[in-house]
Amino acid sequence: MKKATLYLLGLGLILSSCSKDFLDEELLSVYTPESSLQTTAQFQQATNNVYNGVRNIYMGNMNLDAYFGLYYATDFAFNGTDYDPAAKLNAYKATMVPTYFIPQTIWSAFYKIITNTNLIISRVPGATQLTDADKNSFMGQALFFRAYSYNVLANLFGGVPIELNELKEPRYDYVRAARAAVYEQCKKDLQQAIGLLSDIDKVTDGVVNKQIAQHVLTEVLISLKDYDGAIASASDVINFSGVSLMANRFGKRSAQPGDVYRDLFEYDNQSYSGGNHEGLLVIQTKLNNAAAVGDQTAWAVVPSLTGVRILESTTKTKIPILFNSKFVDSVSSNGIGWIRPTSHFFYEIWTPGDIRNSPYNIVRDIRISGVPATSPDYGKWYVKDGYKDKVQPADFRDTIRNFYPVIRKTSPSAGDFVAAAGPSIITNVTNPFGGLLLNGASRLFMQKYMARLAETYLLRAEAYLGKGETQKAADDINVLRNRAHATPATAAAMNIDYILDERLRELYLEEFRAVTLTRLGKLFDRTHRYNPRSGLTIEAYHNLWPIPATEITQNTEAVLEQNPGYQ
Repeated sequence: MKKATLYLLGLGLILSSCSKDFLDEELLSVYTPESSLQTTAQFQQATNNVYNGVRNIYMGNMNLDAYFGLYYATDFAFNGTDYDPAAKLNAYKATMVPTYFIPQTIWSAFYKIITNTNLIISRVPGATQLTDADKNSFMGQALFFRAYSYNVLANLFGGVPIELNELKEPRYDYVRAARAAVYEQCKKDLQQAIGLLSDIDKVTDGVVNKQIAQHVLTEVLISLKDYDGAIASASDVINFSGVSLMANRFGKRSAQPGDVYRDLFEYDNQSYSGGNHEGLLVIQTKLNNAAAVGDQTAWAVVPSLTGVRILESTTKTKIPILFNSKFVDSVSSNGIGWIRPTSHFFYEIWTPGDIRNSPYNIVRDIRISGVPATSPDYGKWYVKDGYKDKVQPADFRDTIRNFYPVIRKTSPSAGDFVAAAGPSIITNVTNPFGGLLLNGASRLFMQKYMARLAETYLLRAEAYLGKGETQKAADDINVLRNRAHATPATAAAMNIDYILDERLRELYLEEFRAVTLTRLGKLFDRTHRYNPRSGLTIEAYHNLWPIPATEITQNTEAVLEQNPGYQ
């Protein structure tokens, strides 16, 4: 982990030989943890810093490659920009090595959160200027984020060093705790946090609450194979009267064509105060000193449609199929096809009628608008009317980057944005996926779910499966499938692969897919089976990510062991 450094802010000590009294003068402007963490405002600022660390992870601002590394190179997606020859995580064995920057970036980002939470946790008990209510709130939030961070690290890397103290000087003697020991620490922190935190209906949007802590505890208990405890924790969330699945249309576009699943991801429809009681923790863009931080997921996952051409029927010239017009409310001209979902996701996991795969959520055909309005091609369907088959071999269902089904989940509908952050941000209301443009890259300034109640049902189903209670597992999954109008699941179909497929159907582009698969030891199996790029080179030892090489070499006073298989 990054070595701790003691920062003294604003230290200005002037030495003089003229006066011993001057040298002994009490310094009043030195900022240390002792002097700068005393008041409610100061603890709030320290807590804001933790939220910003989490927000930077969820919006990809720590590093875009590292951020997308949590999604792709799995059964969900591969890198559409690196395929000939394969590079990055399309060439898994060559790139996912101890010196690779992706595991290092993720490791550092979460340990930074841990370091900041440790400071709060150590200082709250002695803070005489805090009320008991403030102490409970700050302590509960810090314990939650420490547990959340250690849980992600243990899922990805296995056993990792546990540091629970405020660091006042560098350490070079870390050793890895067993993976189970890390989970036990997460369990302890979360149980304490649950006793301190308020319910979701008593806190501001985006603030850590009791239900999100119980949700994460459920996952931790599954990892500890405490299935009864996990079922009880998940049930505490599911049965809480202040949360519920959104079963009916809601939000600003509920009177327009669509479905309730689409409503979950419309702009400004995520927060509890707006009536969405499914989100357990929603990452806010305007809470706790948020900077101008936007999400670039849509820009990366939308195909590069500007590269698609047809032969216009009259002139026989190549013309782009897409132009901003009345036809483009469901598609984008701003994607680059970086994170390309797999055929398993697009074509193999869906049953008829599932609204999560409806045209309001996954757009599989678009109307041609790039040609003149007088052209016989104008307004025709690119797939249904056969244009796609004329420009590429008929046995290809799509191309790598330029055309494949468009996922709408990460993007709002047209007309939902207004300029709000200065001249560097441009409103593009005619392109629903363009959103707000910042420095030439598409950044969507909208809330994101850390977790929804839907996932709590999936975790409880996983716990029931662990106990062999397949009917109860199917019952929980069918709560989601009934909402989605999908064919009900059967007890006979219940296994971990079915649950992982259901997580894909419900949580695509929400969950950090690599974290889920490493937690379950399924990264190799699922990626090898379903990913046509990364699956060619992934090995079984990649079920755990490598401990970053720099953490091992800088830890000079003890041995920080590497995961098996890595050199």
